[in-house]
Parts: sequence; C-alpha cells; structure tokens
Amino acid sequence: MMKLKQSIYDVLYLLMGAWILSGCVEEFEADIPSSDTNLLVVEGTICSSQENKFILSRTQSVKGFHELPMVLDAQVYVRGTDGSIYQAYLAGNYYSCKVGELNPDVEYYLHIETGGEVYESEPQKPLRTEGIAEVKGVQNTPDSNIDVLVTPEAPFESDQTTYYSWTCDETWEVHSDYKTNMYFDTETKTRLYQAHLFPECGWKDDVGSTIMVGASTNYEGQHIQSLKLYDIDCSNERVYYMYSGLMHQRAISKAEYEYELACRQAGSEMGGLFTPQPSALPTNIRCLTSRKHVIGYVGCSLNISDYRFFLDAENFSIHYPRGEDNRVWIDPCNEEICCAMVEKGMFLCEWEDNRISMRTLKTAWATKNQLDVRYKGAYIERPKYWPKQENDEDE
Repeated sequence: MMKLKQSIYDVLYLLMGAWILSGCVEEFEADIPSSDTNLLVVEGTICSSQENKFILSRTQSVKGFHELPMVLDAQVYVRGTDGSIYQAYLAGNYYSCKVGELNPDVEYYLHIETGGEVYESEPQKPLRTEGIAEVKGVQNTPDSNIDVLVTPEAPFESDQTTYYSWTCDETWEVHSDYKTNMYFDTETKTRLYQAHLFPECGWKDDVGSTIMVGASTNYEGQHIQSLKLYDIDCSNERVYYMYSGLMHQRAISKAEYEYELACRQAGSEMGGLFTPQPSALPTNIRCLTSRKHVIGYVGCSLNISDYRFFLDAENFSIHYPRGEDNRVWIDPCNEEICCAMVEKGMFLCEWEDNRISMRTLKTAWATKNQLDVRYKGAYIERPKYWPKQENDEDE
C-alpha cells in the first residue's frame, strides 16, 4: 500500500526553521520569501490495482507557521495517455482514488485543479518492482543497535541501475510490568487462584511513513545485497520480545530517487548558507496556468512488493531496563490489611504465608495499570500473522 510521504513535511519544517537558525548575529525577519509561500505541496504515488492516496497542502511563512494547511477543495484525477480517467474523492485529509490495473505501455499522470490553477505531473509509464528476497536483522556487537537489512530479488535488467524506495509497517509485542494468577477474596479473607485476571501480553503498531531509498550503482550485477535501511536501539521496547515489520518495496525512477535525496539533504543542512528554498527542490509537477512552483514528486508503479519479517529477542543482545520491583510489599501482613489494600484498588501479586512456621504473612500488591498491558497503549487481539510461542495456550 502506498504510504503518505511524511518526509516532505519533515523537510518543510526544517527548511522553514533554517531561516530562524541561520547564524546571523543581527536580528532579521525570518519569513520565507513571498515566492515560496502558498506553494502547492503534493504527496502520493500512482499505483496499479489499489487505492491511491494523495495529500495536498500549502506552504506558509515562518511567522504564521504551525502546520501545513491542507487543500480540501481540489479536483483530483489520475489520467492516462490512453484517455483513461480515475477521479479521486476527499476522504478526511487526503484524496482517495481507486485505480484499476494500469497498462505498462501507457503513461499516467496526476491532474489537479485548485485555487483557479491547473497542475499536472509528468506522464510516465508504471515501473515494475522486483520482489524482496530477504529482510534480516544484524547486531554487530552485544552493545550495538540492530540493523535492518534488505536484499531485493535479482533485478529485471542486470545492466541498468535500479532505484527503490521502502517503507515499513512495524508491530511489536508488549508485556505488562507484572503478572498475577491470584486475588484476595474479601469474603473468605483468603487468596484464590484465577488465570488471566488481566491481559498480560499485547501489541503495538507504527504505520510506516518514513521513506528510505537506495540505488544499485555500487553492487555487482546491479543487485542490491544487504542494504541497511534503519536500525533499532537494543534497549528499545520494540525489541524486548518479538518485533515484526512489513516491508514495502517500490521501484522508482532516477528522478524520484534524486528528489528523495534532495529532501534529505535539505533537511540535514538545517539552515546552512546554501540551504535551498522549498521551491528549489526538484519536482515533476508543474502548473499549467501560471509560473507557480510546486513541491512534491508523483511516481508511478505497476506493483509494490511486500515482505514480512520477524526479529526474536532471543537471537540478539537486548538491554532491558533495570528490574526494580515497584510493587507494594507488606511484611508483616494480615487479612484486615489485605481487605484495606483491595479497597484502595490494589491487586494481590505475591502471597508468602509462613505463619504455620511461626513466621509472618508477606504480600505484594500492584495497581491495575501495572498488570493490564492495555495501560501501555497496547491492544490484546493477537495479529493473525503473529507466531505462537511454545508456552502460549490454545485460543
């Protein structure tokens, strides 16, 4: 599925901040030049046989800048040089366009009408995307981050440079701080056992929006091998137990590759003397009715290749947080104190009863947010693709 290009927003934020952070000693008005305000920003990709999403927004001056104002009154179409037309409809803050199967011999482009102007992207034939041969995690030392490496399948044309973009949807397993299989019954004034009092295991998601790009220039046979896309800190919650990524790979043109690189370069310079203005970024979109600049690049793909991979904590050196016990321990304890703890909304976790041997009752108590994984922002419905562990009970 085509991902929304968050990188464009990141770059624009940084570019606008460049005028604020430029290193001038004297005060100055940090406005973006008027020629660079109210520019149309276009995000999205034309892709065969799926819903295409396009986001339209506009730049504004630093003085009035909070977030890019959305354009919600446009007419948006995907068109082909064979006369085919697919209309996009507003769906929240983006335009949704259901595109049928694209013809690899036809050129397609985005047509936009807004603010009395007409914009079109450069017509281009949809590019085929090779499959993904492998995605793996590699940790070079016990203290290093876990690198995520991708290897596409052999390119269709081994004598031509190939360019790709990747996004990744992430899912990871989360556990509650503590577990319990008992509770204190205030009527019988004793502990009782009951499994699954609280959901102890859950999952979190992060929908990939960061775009990663790569080229095969320096690889033998133009075949990319084990290219690092990103890394995960070995002390990050995402890799405490099991981590999964759904990698999306899309073949892109050299021009789109250079556009993505220019966005990254503009963002990394952060206000240097040669930081480009937003309108200086390369684009394949032009205004047909005036000389207004446009920001963005609309690619065209025949398909997107997906690959799901898993990283198991047992295969890496994971740095877990210190195991401090934050439960409330009471020693000595009695039934009246237990009743009082229940009244306070606490839950029984440990029960060490040594009174028969003339010693004391010792108990540990936790709050609901320490026992219920949902308080960590996790959901508890196991994803269908999630592997079951040996100690998992049958559902």
